[in-house]
Amino acid sequence: MNESSAIGSTPAEGAGIDVEAIKRQYDSESRFRLPANWTGTLINVIAVAMACFHLYTASQGLLMEMYQRAIHLCFVLVLVFLLYPMRSQSPKNRIPWYDWALAALGAVVTLYMVFEFNAMLSRAGMPNALDLTIGLVGILVVMEATRRVSNPVLPIIAICFLFYCYFGRYMPSLFQHRGYNFYRIINHMYLGTEGVFGTPLSVSATFVFMFILFGTIVEQTGLGKYIIDLSMALAGWSAGGPAKVAVVSSGIMGTISGSSVANVCTTGMFTIPLMKSVGYQPHFAGAVEAVASTGGQIMPPVMGAAAFIMAQTMGVPYLDVALAAVVPALLYYIAVIIQVHFEATRLGLKGLPRDQLPRLKELIFERGHLLIPLLGIIYFLVSGYTPIKSAFYGIVMTILTPYVVSLWDLLVAVDRTRDPVEVMRAFLRRSDTWMTPRKLWEGLVSGARSSLGVACACATVGIVIGTATLTGLGLKLAHAIVTLAGGSLLLTLAFTMVASIFLGMGLPTTANFIVTSTMAAPALIQLGIPPMAAYMFVLYFGIAADLTPPVALAAYAGAGIARADPIKTGITACKLALAGFLVPYIYSYNPMLVLVGFSAGEFTLAVITALIGVFLLGMATIGYFKAPLMLPLRVIALAAALGLMVPGWKSDLAGLVVGAGIYLYQSRIAARRT
Repeated sequence: MNESSAIGSTPAEGAGIDVEAIKRQYDSESRFRLPANWTGTLINVIAVAMACFHLYTASQGLLMEMYQRAIHLCFVLVLVFLLYPMRSQSPKNRIPWYDWALAALGAVVTLYMVFEFNAMLSRAGMPNALDLTIGLVGILVVMEATRRVSNPVLPIIAICFLFYCYFGRYMPSLFQHRGYNFYRIINHMYLGTEGVFGTPLSVSATFVFMFILFGTIVEQTGLGKYIIDLSMALAGWSAGGPAKVAVVSSGIMGTISGSSVANVCTTGMFTIPLMKSVGYQPHFAGAVEAVASTGGQIMPPVMGAAAFIMAQTMGVPYLDVALAAVVPALLYYIAVIIQVHFEATRLGLKGLPRDQLPRLKELIFERGHLLIPLLGIIYFLVSGYTPIKSAFYGIVMTILTPYVVSLWDLLVAVDRTRDPVEVMRAFLRRSDTWMTPRKLWEGLVSGARSSLGVACACATVGIVIGTATLTGLGLKLAHAIVTLAGGSLLLTLAFTMVASIFLGMGLPTTANFIVTSTMAAPALIQLGIPPMAAYMFVLYFGIAADLTPPVALAAYAGAGIARADPIKTGITACKLALAGFLVPYIYSYNPMLVLVGFSAGEFTLAVITALIGVFLLGMATIGYFKAPLMLPLRVIALAAALGLMVPGWKSDLAGLVVGAGIYLYQSRIAARRT
């Protein structure tokens, strides 16, 4: 097969761009060390043991809640202290003695919960001195691990919440509570299932780890290359085709990886130089990749870790969350594609020649089987299997499918010819997609390593959740937000948006969602917004923090690869993601878009008007449709877009009339210019 888009010789590599360095700069979870001696082998063995533990419990049944969570956290803490140095100046090629000591301490404080949990239950909430010592040390160790794998922001937030638990009686009257002593706080935060070992860590120890492992194993088969090649075949020939390839491929990869920065560095090393080569400006190319990669976290079926926590928080099946996210995610990506198309036509950019693109038919027949595990997960989720079982079966399909397909090729070749050379050639034709022992080992190691940031964030943010359950802070904050907004839904949404973006600047997406869903979402629910829309609202704006300066990590990573100005790239990314900033307001006012109160007729009308609104939004942001749009027309197009997105037949009618007028006017202008 002619694979003209072979990833092995990307423009990024030819330009001498160190993508791994960019990834380490903007993605704290990529700053791990890997010693080359026996300690590196030991780390990999521990990582594989962690992956095997989760595969075993996924297939045979989960352990008791505390046992599952404590063993999961034990693996996490040991690996974090062995992989992540204490400071940037710490040795990278060896592990200092104090990191060995902290790894051992992490194992002790977590395994203590396994071996002594029944004894602690028998003490009926009256911990002894050893329990309290273990609890205090455990909290400190978890915070230090989170600081290393992420950044100091989340541990600082957790410490502030612990101080709030203790000094509550001195707080302003709105947030005042009676205060809790040292022993009660440790007992609640570590020695039970409310704080560190609460619901967030439970989700990490079950659903999240399995889907992260699925993503890393399926990547070993070459799915990433295949998705880019498939996107090239589908859209590479159109106007500005490489930008559309970036949107499609990064969106698909993002839904598996769940990390904006990592996805930018994975697909962006190919798509960004390609966009520049056909005429896109560097900052625009970096922004397109950042927006597409970030949106993968809101695109079903996987949606990153936050979707599982959302389902657990609301007490609904994960499939309900995934289905509710479909229309908003499609509106987001359609808006991005429309804008890159208008930018391409404004600049007169062309697509790539078809003879330089992979052939769609050959891609489907040669490597189409790589999509089977992803389609299989969707099937299992829709069929009612639990997310854990779905991910487990998806992993099994990833391992077995290439061998089954090669065996089928062998049988077909034997039936067609008796030439042993031809038979063997047919059998080996897809051998590059086989899950060899080496690939499986690397996938297991990578899966365990990729889960560390999420697990530490979930453990630390459990302290925030524990504070809310101990003091009732969530309800107090909800009341404060509603009071500050004067009962106005629009102002409450705006305050919640700012809070979510602000928190997202320093927190991983998962931790950001847990905090905002606990502290901010109740205010929206209190004003009558359905829980699905409220939680989806804070999820969207927590993710949007990866695109909004001054801490737009995904945009800055894209700028690094594109060699563009970071701030300019971040501002352009915000413009391209404007639909992502507006859509949450739409489904807050019209929950029909997230399938709340579903009615086929109203839902269809809402989707159609939203799509037209997205089209007008693209005109307004790019300033082009068939011909350049004057500034007054751009403002009118933006107003019409908002009218179509807001529910109500009057605003829809006004938006349609204005949109039709702009369409006819621009068509006439274009005809005159021609």
